[in-house]
Amino acid sequence: MALDSFFSQKISAETLSKASDLKERIIFTLLALFVYRIGTYIPLPGLDPAIIEELAKRYLSSAGILGMVNMFSGGALGRMTVFALNLMPYISASIVMQLMTIISPTLEALKKEGAVGRQKMNQYTRCLTIVVCTFQAYGISLYLMNMPGTPVVIGKLFPLISVPSLVCGTMFLVWLGEQMTSRGVGNGSSLLIFAGIVANMPASIANIIELGRAGAISIMSVIVIFSVAVAVIVFVVYMERAQRRVTINYPQRQAMMQQGKIMDVNHLPLKINSAGVIPPIFAYSLMSLPMFLVTALGAGGTGENEIASAIVSFFSRGGILFSFILVSLIIFFSFFYTAVVFNPTETADNLKKAGGFIPGVRPGQATAEYLDYILTRLTVVGALYMSAVCLLPDIMNAKFGVHFIFGGTGILIIVGVTIDTISQIYTHILSHQYRGVLRKAEKSGKLR
Repeated sequence: MALDSFFSQKISAETLSKASDLKERIIFTLLALFVYRIGTYIPLPGLDPAIIEELAKRYLSSAGILGMVNMFSGGALGRMTVFALNLMPYISASIVMQLMTIISPTLEALKKEGAVGRQKMNQYTRCLTIVVCTFQAYGISLYLMNMPGTPVVIGKLFPLISVPSLVCGTMFLVWLGEQMTSRGVGNGSSLLIFAGIVANMPASIANIIELGRAGAISIMSVIVIFSVAVAVIVFVVYMERAQRRVTINYPQRQAMMQQGKIMDVNHLPLKINSAGVIPPIFAYSLMSLPMFLVTALGAGGTGENEIASAIVSFFSRGGILFSFILVSLIIFFSFFYTAVVFNPTETADNLKKAGGFIPGVRPGQATAEYLDYILTRLTVVGALYMSAVCLLPDIMNAKFGVHFIFGGTGILIIVGVTIDTISQIYTHILSHQYRGVLRKAEKSGKLR
C-alpha cells in the first residue's frame, strides 16, 4: 500500500476508535518495546558498573563498528546488559542461511515448499543463532576477564553466568520480535532495532547542541549539521518511495475495454531500492565479526594483543580501506538480496500464463531479460545511494568532529521501518472499514 495513499485519504477519528483490533495490536507493540527497553538496563551479574561505564566511554563513544553495534542495541552493549548482543547474531545467522540456499539444492527446495519450508528454515536459523551467539558471548567473556583492570568481580565463574545470560537474552529478543510481527504492527525485529536507534537520538542531539554552546564547534557548524540531517531524511524518504513502473497489457482486458467496459491500468512497480535496509545491515554485521574475534585475541599475551590492535586499526571507521570494503559489501548484498526477493524469469512466466505482456517486448525469455536489465540498473542506483548515506557519518565526523547519527544505516532503518509500519496501520484501517461495510450490507439484506 503506497504511503502517498495514506496521507491523501481522510481517516476519521471515529474510524480509528472503532478499529479495536488495530488498537490491540498497537498496544501490544508498545508494551513489547517497553519490555525491550527494560531489558537493555538489566546488567550481567558479576561486573563492576563503574569500570563498565569507563570502558564504554573509551571504546563505544566513537563512530566505530562497536559503536554501531552499541547503537543498534540501544546502548545495551555499552552497559553490558543481558541484551548486549541484541539481534546481531540472528542477523548473522540469517545471512549464512540466505547464502546456503544458493549453495545447497536441499535448502533451496525447502525454501520453495511454502509455509512448511519457511518454518523449517526459521528453525535452522534459530539453531545457528544459538551457535553464533554462544561464540560471541564466550569471546566477550574472555576479553572482560583477562583485560587489564578487569570489571569481572567473580573470577572464572563469569563465563558460566554470562554466556547463558547473553544467549537467552538474544533468543528472547528473537521470540519477542516474532510475537510483535504476528500480534502487533510492523516487522518485530526491525522495530526492536528501530527502538534502539531512536533511543540514542535525544542524547546525540543534546550533545551536538552542547558542543555548540560550549564553543567546541561553531554555531554555523551546528546549523549546517541539522540542515544536512533534514536534507538526508527528505532524500532517504524520496529514494525509498521511488519506483520504476513497467506497463503490463492484457489482450483480453483490452478487448473488454473496446466493448465499453472499464479496465484498470496495470503496472509492475520496481523499487529503486528493492533490497531495503538489508544490505547495510548485512555489511555491518559481517564487518563486526572480526571485532568480536578481537575479544578472543585480546585475551592472550603480548603478541596476540598486537594482532588484536592491528585488527582494530584495520576495521576503524573513516579509513579509505574500511570505506572501500563497506561499499563493496553493500553493492554485493544489494544485488544478492534483490535476486532473492525478485526473480525475473519467474515473473515473466507468471505474466505469460496470465496472458500479460510488456508493450514492445515478446513474452517469455525476452521479457525476463528486459526485467533483469531494468532491475540491474535500478539496483546499481540503489546500491550507490545506500553507500553514500552510509558513508555520510564518516564524512561529517571528519569535517566537524561529531558523531552524526542522522545518516548511515540508522536513518535507513528509521525511515524504512516508519514507512512500513504506517502502511500496515493503513491496511488494518482499510480492512476494518471493508468489514464494517459488509456487516451493514448483511444486516440490511442487500448481501446474502
